[in-house]
Amino acid sequence: MATKRRRFTAEFKKRVALDALRGDHTIQAVAAKHQVHPSQVSTWKRQAVEGLKEVFSNGRSKREKNHEARIRELHAKIGELTVERDFFLRGLGR
Repeated sequence: MATKRRRFTAEFKKRVALDALRGDHTIQAVAAKHQVHPSQVSTWKRQAVEGLKEVFSNGRSKREKNHEARIRELHAKIGELTVERDFFLRGLGR
């Protein structure tokens, strides 16, 4: 008999991870309380801890990545426009 796969909301995952991070109960107790597998609780706890770095970085790394991507796009556009200009200048016989 096939069981239906459960989907958890971000809010639920947050609640479970915060319970696990508090340390008041064991991972197994938190899992039993929320009716999920202990390995799932451990995974969400680890993801929460890893995500804290981004919370306290003021979004710099994300902004830097976006900035670098934008610079690459603009350089590509400049190259494209330069090629087009040269093509049209050759067409005019200059």
